Amino acid sequence: MTWHVDDDDLRAYGRGELASPALWSADTHLTACAPCRERLAGFTDPAAVDLGWARLDAELDAPRRGPVESLLVRLGVPDHVARLLTATPVLRRSWLGAVVCVLLTTVLATDTVRAGAEPTLFLALAPLLPLVGVALSFGPALDPAHEMAVVAPMHGFRLLMIRTVAVLATAIGLDLLATLALPSFGLIALAWLLPALALTATALALTSRLGPVLAPVLTGGGWLTLLVVAQVKAGAAGTLAPFSAAGQGVAAAVTALACGLLFLARDRFDRLQTFSV
Repeated sequence: MTWHVDDDDLRAYGRGELASPALWSADTHLTACAPCRERLAGFTDPAAVDLGWARLDAELDAPRRGPVESLLVRLGVPDHVARLLTATPVLRRSWLGAVVCVLLTTVLATDTVRAGAEPTLFLALAPLLPLVGVALSFGPALDPAHEMAVVAPMHGFRLLMIRTVAVLATAIGLDLLATLALPSFGLIALAWLLPALALTATALALTSRLGPVLAPVLTGGGWLTLLVVAQVKAGAAGTLAPFSAAGQGVAAAVTALACGLLFLARDRFDRLQTFSV
């Protein structure tokens, strides 16, 4: 070596204050000069070294973005919202796979056994899938990060809405794809959409008072009871009331009313951690 880094530059290098191009020269020199590295160790504060290693460990241990989260960030979704969306517990391969299997089985059964003029089995089941997904996306039942979610500096209602939008978009999207597999039934195959929104909105409105478990259970049970009663009244070949024009209007009105009640009860969702499964 024909030259060595002087003491002042080594002290500035150790403090992270050495500017380029002297910084580049010092970096290159220190990689090959053991005496200068020993001198640098004497000029460096041990606390600063420990802090640097801690920052490096934190960076190495930081979770990496998945493909979906990266796509959401590129589309303009804020980092923390993208993380909440992809961390929604119900949006897992097992749940999505189960939903796809249920829909495929229902479509095949509906297309094969055509005793009536409408796909009753599919119309009865499709509204329940978004309801179940939303029910499982918030609360202590299946959310491994529930304790962190309820103490996070975020309004509970906002967290619920973020996860609800994610689950609804996924479940309704899958339902729509399944509907395309029933082209012979025409527009009647879309009669599940408004009941699905009505059931989800009703369950969310009731969640503020009954909790994230009891509310969807009662809502789903009420839907099944309504279908049984409608089937008895309609007879073997009649159109079920929830899927008629009047029934669709009622579903739209229930959706609007439930959304209004949900908005009025939005502050109650900050206390959902008091509910137990």
